[in-house]
Amino acid sequence: MNKALPILLAAILTTFGPGALGADLLAAYRDARDFDAQFASAAASAEAGREALPQGRAGLLPTIVATANNGRTQVDFRAHPPINMGADIKYHTSGWAVTLSQPLFRWDRIAGYRQGQARVAQTEAQFGLARQDLILRVTQAYFDVLQASEALASAEASRKAITEQLDEAKRSFEVGTKTIVEVHDAQARYDLANAQEIVARNDLAVKRQQLRIFTGKDYEALRDLKAGATLPRPDPDNIDRWAESAETGYYGVQAAQAGLEVADQEISRQRAGHLPSLDAVATRGRASQTAALFAGNVGPGNDITSTTLGVQLTIPLFAGGAVSSAVDQAVALKNKASADLDNARRSASLQARQAYLGVTAGLSQVKALEAALVSSQSALASNKLGFEVGVRTNIDVLNAQSQYYDTRQKLVKARLDTLLSLLRLKGAAGTLGEEDVQAINALLN
Repeated sequence: MNKALPILLAAILTTFGPGALGADLLAAYRDARDFDAQFASAAASAEAGREALPQGRAGLLPTIVATANNGRTQVDFRAHPPINMGADIKYHTSGWAVTLSQPLFRWDRIAGYRQGQARVAQTEAQFGLARQDLILRVTQAYFDVLQASEALASAEASRKAITEQLDEAKRSFEVGTKTIVEVHDAQARYDLANAQEIVARNDLAVKRQQLRIFTGKDYEALRDLKAGATLPRPDPDNIDRWAESAETGYYGVQAAQAGLEVADQEISRQRAGHLPSLDAVATRGRASQTAALFAGNVGPGNDITSTTLGVQLTIPLFAGGAVSSAVDQAVALKNKASADLDNARRSASLQARQAYLGVTAGLSQVKALEAALVSSQSALASNKLGFEVGVRTNIDVLNAQSQYYDTRQKLVKARLDTLLSLLRLKGAAGTLGEEDVQAINALLN
């Protein structure tokens, strides 16, 4: 009986005490930033999306085209009666030309450039969302390992304590002071604790592998929350202000806003199919041939060098209704983008409210569970003392132990869930970044 209390205290110190230093949350996040395949995909997608701007700008800049030709020509010339003349001519031709075209007015390309700007903004917002998602995924996986470690530590400590109670029950039964019922109950609790320890050990291995998928590393130990660390409250501590911030700051809303701009510029681009276009054109070229035909006679060859400067006006007249159909399609897609934006804003507001309530409720739950843990510890100590003096049964002690370990696990989970809700709240407002990971990291041992 006297061995159980030191074992229990050792388990408490192992879980809540300083412990050995290990990898922290910030290190895990930075490892994941370099390793995670999902984030790497988002980064590559962002890099590709940024090219929409130079591509749109290219439509407003001049184009230069060079052409060249080289060939042989054979002419079989025969005049009709009454003129009797003819000729067979073979000659060589070659030439080159350089043409510069500068758009002066092409509304479709102006709209395309603006559309490119909106696409880049959409890409950056989506990449910002991917960065925040990485923080949340890594933090969730890191906290899952901490919770699984706590569950295993509690299962091990519980099994050891129950072992002591089982041994004590057997000794008391042998001397006739306890009944066989208490022995059987202690044995049943011991068998259950054994099974729970196996499950907890397996769960911890699974959670470590899940973290490894993100970071690419196996950590021997992870730093846990400091004993008595004060969990921060939301700043500002007002749910409506967080909801308002989310409606504009959430990266998903910003991406949807940019998507609406892309759809709006697509309407302008398609409507440009009805508008004229004007280009400045300059051409410089040279054409050569070794022979020529003049009034049925073979003449000498020639070299011609020419330069042309001018403007070219193109007026679309009819395209079979394709332009009107494309405009109608673009309008419908804009309506869809507008509805998507409304949905994004409402979803962001809801996420912010849920996360805020998760933080505030979590803080209250942590406070209540801290008090419950102290009470459970006192109850366990009292039951152990009562068991020693004969006013409590072995079953009472086992029940008190079960309540204590269950309360301890719930407290650990509540503390970690509250911190995760705080990160989700900042993510909903679009302010989540590495500095928030550093702030939580400061709460670790």
